[in-house]
Amino acid sequence: MSGLDHLLSPIRIGSMQIRNRIAMAPMSTDFALDDGAVSDRLVAYYEARARGGAGLVIAEVVGVDGAFPYMPRTLGLWSDELVPSMKRLVDAVHGQGASIIPQISHPGPESLCTIFTGAEAVGPSAGILNSLTGLGCRELSAEEIPPIVLRYGEAARRAREAGCDGMELHAAHGYMLAGSFLSGIRNRRTDGYGGTLEQRLRFLLEVIGSVREHAGADFPLILRISGDDHVPGGRSLEETCRIVPLLEEAGVDAFHVSSGVYPDASWRVIPPAGSPLCLNAAESASVRKAARVPVLVVGRINDPKMAEELLARGDADMVVMGRALLADPELPNKAAQGRFEDIAPCVGCGVGCVAARERGGDMTCVVNPACGLEEEAAIVPAPAARRVMVVGGGPAGLAAALIAALRGHDVDLYERASRLGGQYNLASAAPSKRELAKVIDHYARQIEKAGVRVHLGTEVTAGLVRESSPDVLVVATGGRPRQHDGAVNAHDVLSGAAPAEPGSVLVIGGGMTGCDAAELLATAGMHVTIVEMEDEAASGMFTEARKVLFQLFEEKGVTLLTSSEVKEILPDGAVIEREGRQESIRGMDLVVLATGVERVNDLEGELRGVVEEVYVIGDAREPRQALEAIAEGAEIGRKI
Repeated sequence: MSGLDHLLSPIRIGSMQIRNRIAMAPMSTDFALDDGAVSDRLVAYYEARARGGAGLVIAEVVGVDGAFPYMPRTLGLWSDELVPSMKRLVDAVHGQGASIIPQISHPGPESLCTIFTGAEAVGPSAGILNSLTGLGCRELSAEEIPPIVLRYGEAARRAREAGCDGMELHAAHGYMLAGSFLSGIRNRRTDGYGGTLEQRLRFLLEVIGSVREHAGADFPLILRISGDDHVPGGRSLEETCRIVPLLEEAGVDAFHVSSGVYPDASWRVIPPAGSPLCLNAAESASVRKAARVPVLVVGRINDPKMAEELLARGDADMVVMGRALLADPELPNKAAQGRFEDIAPCVGCGVGCVAARERGGDMTCVVNPACGLEEEAAIVPAPAARRVMVVGGGPAGLAAALIAALRGHDVDLYERASRLGGQYNLASAAPSKRELAKVIDHYARQIEKAGVRVHLGTEVTAGLVRESSPDVLVVATGGRPRQHDGAVNAHDVLSGAAPAEPGSVLVIGGGMTGCDAAELLATAGMHVTIVEMEDEAASGMFTEARKVLFQLFEEKGVTLLTSSEVKEILPDGAVIEREGRQESIRGMDLVVLATGVERVNDLEGELRGVVEEVYVIGDAREPRQALEAIAEGAEIGRKI
């Protein structure tokens, strides 16, 4: 028995019957086609989460106006021509037994229209800055509002025609058009659409009325709303509870409770590693007391037992999981089967699902490189079993060994150290990142279950490879940190090999490793200065995680010097150049070097031609992040 009686019980929202109380959060993928239609990739992505057991799929933002795209490729319902496309997605999700609703929205100030069409974004007031581009918007006139309200209703009607089970309306975080009108921070109007809370509510109520008029009174409508903005001048939880009855009366069938606003409290919208789990439970509990309809709650709910406890307490009627279902689409099924230790953990790193997209790449997941590649990355049995030798038990080697073994190969994995994980173990040393260790724990369990033979504390030589005579050799020997006389490398700091006495520390290099070391040292009471050559430190982290980190640095008194190049490392500091001038930083008790790693690959040259196939992956091929290493390892595992 799974012991998840509440989580796995069905629930009804309006006329929509849902098989369990797990909803997939709406997360933009940028997987749609250029014209707003559903793509094969998008269908496979959502279908995998439905097959994995989610009760309700809340699809990503679906635009009401093609002239105002939210993403480069925004899913759309702005014309009747897009109904068959949406129906294709609906049918795929229904075919797996799940319900599906789109999040119908006008992005308002968040639209990328200025970039793609040259048009100016619109909002309740002028000057609202796009959280991605920093570009402003113009204020909508009162005459422009009714046609937009109509577009919401027409999109809802199309959603119903496509077979959607209902819809979600986004009015949280002071975000998009509806959320911006509701926000006392963004909405500075003095007409009937601004001023008091009730007047700011007017646009949202008119949109709900339009949905009811065009899609019917029995078309389920879920409203996503911030319980508390958590910023000065924002809406309080008490005020949210005050408007809940008004929204119910207008036709809201359920509330999806989040918190925070963009940009000042955006970390609550996408909570990073180290932030509280279930961080909106108290707010959803208050909304639930004020509401007569079901309440859903989101916010770092990444464990089914945690979700069960939340529901049993009465904090909400349904949980919304986002990144947890990217990490493991099968989470609901595994939970129902009691296979809790097989669930791939979401650790809140945001490296694949958020940061990769911020850098212009595809959405993916560190622990699940098949995210967004559900068809291409499907694990299929190998034509014939082969003997595979993987050298290196870091992220790349673990991924390669696991996928190869799942495909039926006979796999041996060798690791020189006494434990698996490689450099990824260092990533979990900083206090805010302790949970990252769950990734290696998960891989260690899964390769054992897959039958991989693990050899720890074993140095692999060319002689051992010849003696083992594998059909395939995978070299995943990682990298070694760059060294400098008189400086301690950050790896030794993070591993505890370099004891640090209280005092002043200079960290050279403000990448993720350097910032992790700085956090560890500052938390231990050191006075830390970071010197980073680039314009931005911790560039590998996603925006919200950086905000939290820099707030921590401010609290701990960490000095961060960006756009600063180290010209000379001194025994007690360094000579740096910033803004065209050189200056010395002296009097440091410890100098820590965090300037990256150099690849370690001593086996490839000697063994090519000796072993039938040789692959070099991870840092042994080219130093990068764990995201790329794991993806590369999984790719080789599928290729062997």
